[in-house]
Amino acid sequence: MNTPAKTDKLQISSVDKESQLTLELLQAIERRDDISQRHLAQQMGVALGLANSYLKRCVKKGWIKMSTAPANRYLYYLTPNGFAEKARLTADFFATSFTLFRQAGEEYTQLLQRLAEQQKQRLVFIGLSDLTEIALMRAQQLGLSVTGIYQPRSDTADAATPNNDFFGVPVIDVLPEHDEFDVVVLTSMEQTAELLFDVEQQLASDIIVMPPMLLTMKFRTPEGADEPFA
Repeated sequence: MNTPAKTDKLQISSVDKESQLTLELLQAIERRDDISQRHLAQQMGVALGLANSYLKRCVKKGWIKMSTAPANRYLYYLTPNGFAEKARLTADFFATSFTLFRQAGEEYTQLLQRLAEQQKQRLVFIGLSDLTEIALMRAQQLGLSVTGIYQPRSDTADAATPNNDFFGVPVIDVLPEHDEFDVVVLTSMEQTAELLFDVEQQLASDIIVMPPMLLTMKFRTPEGADEPFA
């Protein structure tokens, strides 16, 4: 795989991911106190056992309290400490997101500039996420052509419009023929390891590129476990 040298800028750690999941749990319970653990896991995008583990930890820390309800159900609500923790995590999330997206803009610009210099003008993006929009803007600024965004149908995100495009670029669930593009660029943030493995089974490694920040990020797998790139 063609990968640039690593940088010493911000990297996403398992601690950051834990904070994100904790925030999602607190937000879900604030919205609905009678939420089931299964629905809680679905909203967090993790396995049921992992959601239960986070819930128990929040109860132990005094951020959430539980009470029984009819039909063997439980009600959950945030304590004052829970509201304070949610506010702190929200502030941290926005600060981290700003830094992350600024870094993403810089790294995609550098990566795409190298591709332009190598006369690799036709790109396919791999994965729909917030990074896709950043990369797309940088590609357009450099005059590169993004012919499609590959996202398997079962995982196509809400960012795709009813016409199955993303800011005018087709969202596809089958990669084009090899002579229709020069390189594919990874732009996924969710289930990224799985998506990368899928692409590697179909394409030569020397036409798969990604910014340095994606090399050390940890990603949520379908089973809910964090999985880093090797």
